[in-house]
Amino acid sequence: MFYFQQLRALSMVSSSIIADNKFKLVRVLYWRIGFSPVASNPRFYRTKKAPQSEECENSGGNSTKVNRNGRRISRATMKEAQAALLEYLNSTRGIQLMVAENMSRNSPTFLEKLLERVEHEGDIGRSVLRFLRYHPINEFEPFFESLGLQPAEYNAFLPRNLMFLNDDDLLLQNYLVLCSYGIEQNKIGKIYKEATQIFQCDYGVLLSKLKAYEKLGLSRATVAKFVVCSPYLLIGGVNDGFAQVLDKLKNIGFESSWVEEQLTDDSSYNWKKILGLLFWFKQMGYCNEKLADLIRQHPDFLFEDSGSKSLSLIGLLLKMGSSMNQICSVFLQFPQIRVSKFVSNMRQCLLFFSEIDMGVQEIGYLFRSHPLLLGLCTLKKTSSLLANLNVGKKRLCQFILEKPEELKNWKLGTRVPPLPDSENRSKQQKTQFLLKLGLEENSREMKEAFKVFRGKGAELQERFDCIVEAGIDEKDVYKMIEVSPQILNQTKYIIEEKIDFLLNNLGYPASSLVSFPSYLSYTTQRVTLRFLMYSWLKEQGTADPMLALSTIVACSEKKFLRQYVNHHPRGMEVWQKLKREIYSDSMPTYSLAH
Repeated sequence: MFYFQQLRALSMVSSSIIADNKFKLVRVLYWRIGFSPVASNPRFYRTKKAPQSEECENSGGNSTKVNRNGRRISRATMKEAQAALLEYLNSTRGIQLMVAENMSRNSPTFLEKLLERVEHEGDIGRSVLRFLRYHPINEFEPFFESLGLQPAEYNAFLPRNLMFLNDDDLLLQNYLVLCSYGIEQNKIGKIYKEATQIFQCDYGVLLSKLKAYEKLGLSRATVAKFVVCSPYLLIGGVNDGFAQVLDKLKNIGFESSWVEEQLTDDSSYNWKKILGLLFWFKQMGYCNEKLADLIRQHPDFLFEDSGSKSLSLIGLLLKMGSSMNQICSVFLQFPQIRVSKFVSNMRQCLLFFSEIDMGVQEIGYLFRSHPLLLGLCTLKKTSSLLANLNVGKKRLCQFILEKPEELKNWKLGTRVPPLPDSENRSKQQKTQFLLKLGLEENSREMKEAFKVFRGKGAELQERFDCIVEAGIDEKDVYKMIEVSPQILNQTKYIIEEKIDFLLNNLGYPASSLVSFPSYLSYTTQRVTLRFLMYSWLKEQGTADPMLALSTIVACSEKKFLRQYVNHHPRGMEVWQKLKREIYSDSMPTYSLAH
């Protein structure tokens, strides 16, 4: 207390001392003897350590930090700047010592920006003090930062017509009320952000609001905690939803101190939602004893996102046709998992069932009969499961309905083997298909064919059938596959697209595939480019008009250029132009029928 009085006396007589000497005296008193003007009341003035930039140790052990422009600022430099800012705010601007001290110690971003503007050589503090004497600052910036707000958060709160903090009497008055009530200064920024209007309360009003909550039987420390977690409690009178929640919880054995322990300062709580969840629990038939056991084991039911996740779970199960008794049973048997994760898993299962085209009735059945299983399964993506299980959607739906417990084996991070029966079925279908091609079972040729043909047996048969449907006899298709087996390694849709292009764009009959089955192995862009070039060369009279399909498409690009394109002086120019157009993202549509 002696040092506190000494510092105040120093501030009062400082106007008669030269500014530089005055600054040195304050700096010595403030830093050398390690005195903090507010340390005598830690509950009243406790501050949070300011966030630090990247730090490193130099050879002298004096830590430095790197500001946003890459400039290194030593700890000693920052301390001198803080002392200078304190001197300016308290002695020059007349801001209360406690407020000025908090602003100077807990506004590192503001100080870094200030040091970037100050030209200094030698004495940092003197340079900062001199700069501030001729360049007044917007005092609301370090003030809001010292309350725990970042620049991006407080920019919207900066008053347009004020620069000096003392010009906003009500803001300072209500800030001091919160401090004196025991609320940490670095938490007041959260209160300001969520309930700005309370800082314009008239004198004595805010304190009366705080004391009104004490009449509910709460201690000052408990009221302070609740206010930080739910700043809107100070808007208007005592919040009815909050009071009802405390009352209902007290009736089943939970004191306000237990409620306080469940809250985190970084979260904000909606007590009306929590009250609504307690109502739903009553609707589900929980007696006080069961409800108390439930909340004691899983307090996150009430306090995670203000009970919104639990309400989402209730709503989801109701939509799936679950009765109140079934939902009640889910909560009573709830596993040791966060309710938010449980709900997320259920939604992922719902998405999975939808993506494999499972029926609405079947989905509802699974949610009603196995809700705990679905809530515990963090499934892989649908595409990954279909590939790993090596099964179609229809078969997979049937398998899940028969053995829903298998879902727990398809979690993220686990190896998912193919379904045994589907793997065998695919192998049998593939063998039967190859037997139709004339291969002997278990022969060397059959084993070679298994390596050549990619896809399930059903897929190979489907691709074969789409070639037959184009108007080619089955016997001819078998011959085509013997010559070019790779044509069946494409999907049915690609094969159909290439056949359609042959018939409708090139004007060739389907029978031309019998003599040249490899056509199906080439891309549509390659075929289009070759035929456009060939058509142009025919018009110029430099190409044989009777070239076969295989001659135009199958030869290498180097040979095609040498034997056909280069026979015309402008041939290469036209070739490059067509190539750019066809292989661009927006390829024009060409009619190539001859």
